[in-house]
Amino acid sequence: MVTWNPTRRNVRILLVGDQGVGKTSLILSLVSEEFPEDVPSKAEEITIPANVTPEQVPTNIVDYSALEQTDETLSEEIQKAHVVCVVYAVDDDETLDRITSHWLPLIRGCCSADQRKPVVLVGNKVDLVEYSTIDNVLSIMEDFPEVESCVECSAKTLHNISEMFYYAQKAVLHPTSPLYIMEEQDLTPACKKALVRIFKICDIDGDNLLNDYELNLFQRRCFNTPLQPQILDEVKAVILKNIPDGIINDAVTLKGFLFLHCLFVQRGRNETTWAVLRRFGYNENLEMCKEYLQPPIKIPPGSSTELSHRGQQFLIALFERYDKDGDGALSPDEHKMLFSVCPAAPWSYSTDIRKSCPINDNGWVTLHGWLCRWTLMTLIDLPKTLEYLAYLGFNVHENETQLAAIHVTRERRIDLAKRQSSRSVYMCHVIGQKGVGKTALCRGFLVEDMRNLIGKEFRTNIIYCVNTVQVYGQEKHLILRDIDMKQVLDPLQPQEVNCDVACLVYDTSNPRSFEYIARIYIKYYAESKIPVMVVGTKGDLEELRQDYLLQPAEFCSKYKLLPPHMFSLKNNKKELYTKLATMAAFPRFQAAWILFYKHRLVQLWETAHLRQFGLLTEDPMIWWKAGIGVAAATLIGFFVLRAFQHSSSHTR
Repeated sequence: MVTWNPTRRNVRILLVGDQGVGKTSLILSLVSEEFPEDVPSKAEEITIPANVTPEQVPTNIVDYSALEQTDETLSEEIQKAHVVCVVYAVDDDETLDRITSHWLPLIRGCCSADQRKPVVLVGNKVDLVEYSTIDNVLSIMEDFPEVESCVECSAKTLHNISEMFYYAQKAVLHPTSPLYIMEEQDLTPACKKALVRIFKICDIDGDNLLNDYELNLFQRRCFNTPLQPQILDEVKAVILKNIPDGIINDAVTLKGFLFLHCLFVQRGRNETTWAVLRRFGYNENLEMCKEYLQPPIKIPPGSSTELSHRGQQFLIALFERYDKDGDGALSPDEHKMLFSVCPAAPWSYSTDIRKSCPINDNGWVTLHGWLCRWTLMTLIDLPKTLEYLAYLGFNVHENETQLAAIHVTRERRIDLAKRQSSRSVYMCHVIGQKGVGKTALCRGFLVEDMRNLIGKEFRTNIIYCVNTVQVYGQEKHLILRDIDMKQVLDPLQPQEVNCDVACLVYDTSNPRSFEYIARIYIKYYAESKIPVMVVGTKGDLEELRQDYLLQPAEFCSKYKLLPPHMFSLKNNKKELYTKLATMAAFPRFQAAWILFYKHRLVQLWETAHLRQFGLLTEDPMIWWKAGIGVAAATLIGFFVLRAFQHSSSHTR
């Protein structure tokens, strides 16, 4: 498992202090591991390789000399530094006083108020005294929160020399100020917010407690090692001793979890809390890193993005965790709780999700609708899907990044060449003039009984509707996009034309509605390889002759399209959506569909004549056998056609 660690690639340490406190000696003693006899006024910048530092980070150490450098140069060096070590001599009280009267105000003045440099106070020359100045320094730390730590050392005896630079590194890589408020002896609000999110993600069963199993998973995710039972018992004992309600039913509560991290910081173990935060995607400002939220992904032209099996399983488990009452739907409160680990929900529950995917009788999103809505977002807004999968903890649950939740399809040109699509999600653009019934057609895709939509006014314009259909026994997602035509003469943009299948809609009761889609087809689709279906809405009303040089059936015949499909909310038939998905799945079988429909028209004509001459029977067994015969003939005809096309392609 890869641990996310967005730390700096290097650490730049600047040493400042009064003349004669031993800044240069400290640097030279660290490098040579012996006290220098001849000390220059200023040491050259030194780079320590990553493999010899405790944090495995390259470190640059920069010296300052008042004799050789100007105040302007000093200001520039402070701004470039990641951490500043203020050195004083423990045997000289004046150098200690100058920390608060000169050096710390100077460092603050070089930085903005919200981005103060971390500071380490270094007391040199402890070999010359028999007392400590740490108590005096602790009072300075209370007045100046940017002071991360303090250490006493000796350049002459090499005492605590390595520790001094370790604390400086630590002040950069594991700073205290983003985590802890010294005056309040408590975690910062930003740190608490991040840890609360982490707690909720790790609470797999959703009982607001971290049991032993969940704690062990948390330990392995953050530190790649299991939590030993004895250590776990000791941790619980410490929490229980300090926070009575930090342990309930032998499990850690949120209060206990926060106290534990507060204790880590108080004991100087910032790196433990930072390891947890970075594992869950947080940077040094306690903001989720852009690279963590949106890992780079390459999508070839003509390819699309879908949820992988792993992504679907994660979303199903997430849904079931927050479906507290087990009714198979998310109530508004459950939906809000699920996204409480995110900055905000990715969609509006009251408008967007209720009108774009299947819901139950209460207007709540079902598991089926939940997966449909994620499928839609994955196709049309992949960065948002990746971002919210990160917020919800997908890449914590034994996945390196959210990319494991995404499947990139093959290019559409390959689908066209093979005459069959490998995708499971298809985009259908529904195009037509205002008032022809496009919105009703789209919304009818989401409900069991379309008659419930009769008489309703669709004031809210929902661009997308998504549901599933069966295409030859396989479940496919079909997305209907209502192309909003504000003006009749407005041209379509490329993103409004390109799709897997186009549905051109006219109103059979409006004689001026067909001309628009006829012109749309000729201008945008006649020369394209995108399958097109013409749909006449309000099929329950009287069909009027269209004011166009060709009637819809004649137009479709001329351009080798399927005959117009009549659609009506009153008929409550949904074969339209299956046909659209099938045309998208087999993008170059338009001719086969036309052949099938001609065969069906012949059947209807023959049936009418048989009834006219009284040759039809009401015997259900005879009709059952006849139905099997027709189905078999149709199936054989379909495979013969495919074989013919296959042999023709080889001949070519």
